[in-house]
Amino acid sequence: MIKTYWKTFAVIALLIAVCWFTYKQITDDTYDGVSIIPEHHKDIPLFEGLKPTEHQYVVKGNKWTDIYNFYLKELPALGWKVEYEDSALNDGDTENDWSGFYSRWRKEGFDGELWISANYNQFDEQTEVIFDKTPLYNSTTWIEETPKNICIYQNQNDEKCSEIEEKSKVEKIVRFINDAIDWDKEVLSSEKTSVIELGNTEIKVFYEDGKEIYFQSEKGTKLMKPDPDFFKLTNL
Repeated sequence: MIKTYWKTFAVIALLIAVCWFTYKQITDDTYDGVSIIPEHHKDIPLFEGLKPTEHQYVVKGNKWTDIYNFYLKELPALGWKVEYEDSALNDGDTENDWSGFYSRWRKEGFDGELWISANYNQFDEQTEVIFDKTPLYNSTTWIEETPKNICIYQNQNDEKCSEIEEKSKVEKIVRFINDAIDWDKEVLSSEKTSVIELGNTEIKVFYEDGKEIYFQSEKGTKLMKPDPDFFKLTNL
């Protein structure tokens, strides 16, 4: 009788465990909003300590420089070629150290482009990393020669602009515009429109918080992710 009781109990406990595991698998939203999961790719290593959340990976402490150096070393050894990379290490202003890095990678046989970026969240005291897989796009160079200054109109109807003459800032803004991807689809409506003048080139900037940035000029349209560094440089 006792043996039968324990066997029944064991079967019930096993069924409960299986049902709970199945439920967790079905309702698990850990990777919601993630376009690529590094753990599912042998050639995309995961920096030690990174834990997935709904749309990014996090690790306690300010470790973005360690993560940056980790991927610059490990990815090329696994066949990846860096298409673009930039970081706060290239900026002499120590107040920007939290802003982290941004990089784009390609590899033969990989259908798309791998984007990896990281920044330090000072409020939560954690480093946040985003892995993203995007289709391959072209980026046409709009600005061939870097101008001596840039004129930025906060609103397209403004008569006066704020001028940027610092060479490093001008070069970074030009790089943001040139590296933005060519866009031949619909431009979604945006709350704000600004204008950037670079020499003889006038570029309209359509944007709003947390959404893609559109650049529009006589040369066409470009699309860029809402990079915090761009907004800080342009004061938009």
